[in-house]
Amino acid sequence: MSLTTNETEAHWEKFRKFEREGNSPAWLQPARQAGMTRFAELGFPTTRDEDWRFTSVAPIARLPFRPVLAPAAVGGGDLATLAFGGMEAVRLVFIDGHFDAGRSSLPALPAGVVAGSLASALPGASAALREVITAVPGPLPGAFPALNSAFFQDGGLILVPAGVSLDLPVHLVFLSSGAETGLTAHPRNLVVLEAGARATVLESYASLGVAATLTNAVTELVLGEGALLEHIKFQDESHGSYHVAAINSRLAKASTLVSHSIAAGARLSRNNLRTFLGGEGAECILNGLYLTHGDRLADHHMVVEHASPRCNSHEYFNGILDGRSKGVFHGRIHVHRVAQKTDAKQTNKNLLLSDDATADTKPQLEIYADDVKCTHGATIGQLNDESIFYLRSRGIGVERARRMLIHAFAGEILDRVRCAAAREELSRIIWDRLEAEHQLAGTN
Repeated sequence: MSLTTNETEAHWEKFRKFEREGNSPAWLQPARQAGMTRFAELGFPTTRDEDWRFTSVAPIARLPFRPVLAPAAVGGGDLATLAFGGMEAVRLVFIDGHFDAGRSSLPALPAGVVAGSLASALPGASAALREVITAVPGPLPGAFPALNSAFFQDGGLILVPAGVSLDLPVHLVFLSSGAETGLTAHPRNLVVLEAGARATVLESYASLGVAATLTNAVTELVLGEGALLEHIKFQDESHGSYHVAAINSRLAKASTLVSHSIAAGARLSRNNLRTFLGGEGAECILNGLYLTHGDRLADHHMVVEHASPRCNSHEYFNGILDGRSKGVFHGRIHVHRVAQKTDAKQTNKNLLLSDDATADTKPQLEIYADDVKCTHGATIGQLNDESIFYLRSRGIGVERARRMLIHAFAGEILDRVRCAAAREELSRIIWDRLEAEHQLAGTN
């Protein structure tokens, strides 16, 4: 769908205002211009686009476009009550896409480690950092990443030097004020681990208010040779909000990425995961869990590119859907001709708790090498009557049996989180959430 002239001009007008009033360095302006031009060319995607066939973003397109160009004073928001808020961590807090130093916590870090605001690093950015920020890996970006390139102002910047292991996780907290319909934040996060570095990064999203707002985030993960990163994203924004995000990962030789995407909030959420295995022996493990109820929609769109020999990728995504909600999974494994000895597995399972819930799943393999092991599969179904009967035969009530099976289904994904503190926190939150939702508790 192409935007009409008036709609395009409205976005251009906001962009021109941003250019006049913003404080971007000159080297970043061409990338911003290219992003805005790309968005104007594409417009918002529609269900006629194959990659968006099951997800309509018409409600987002209808929102008034109000990018938050300057930070505003916002009260409330007890971080201790939010996901990972009680964990010991390096904590960077952003409100409507702007860094909040007062709410952040920055303990002493090992020599050479950078964990802070991306905006503060832009004016004096090195040539290498500029290249990473302005690079466009793979195909040209879609409408939402292009809009992020045009309007992003801040986000988390994490740089870990070669051979350094971070003992504390780095927690990026993104809060939407929810103060006004159409407020739009464009966080941009950059995580770079040099050769042999180790780190855990938590990325969480929540809302302070209930207005219909949009978060349009882009996270870049760059792993050097032999690096190891565990990345955990938890999206729990309000029912009135919309969330679109891209997580782009580039892996060098023998590096490992373990990534978890947990979607439990927003009226509509879409996570675009693109992983490029560019060095021999690289490995990625991508896990996902989405919980939907009412009229919510959660969409994960994933592409894993095997571009080097002897790389492994394993993807496990589970969805628990209730009410009239909808879950979407699109996963594609692309094995290049040079990527011999590839080992790739992809699984998507969906548990429907009501007759009105729906799931659309589309796992794909695109293989151009001839010495590979690749499998994929998907299931959509309801709770197994035989399993319920088995539990009932051992004196367990039907409602408790249902809850046990639902929690076990979620646990298949949560148990894969390696960071013990984060795993325990997520397990508690998801357990409480499932118990709190009347229908998810099994009392339909």
